[in-house]
Amino acid sequence: MHKDQIKGSAKDAAGSIKEGVGKATGNNKMAAEGAAERVEGKVQKGVGSLKDAARAALKK
Repeated sequence: MHKDQIKGSAKDAAGSIKEGVGKATGNNKMAAEGAAERVEGKVQKGVGSLKDAARAALKK
């Protein structure tokens, strides 16, 4: 597992929590920031997966 996958998962989880708290409290700005963090985390996880796949392909 690549470090980008781990960091992306953490960012995705934090964004999810932030989004939930923002929605629960009626804070639209916080909810939007949380949603943005979730997307950023998902992208970072994808980059990590690509790096893992490239590394595995080069080892063959």
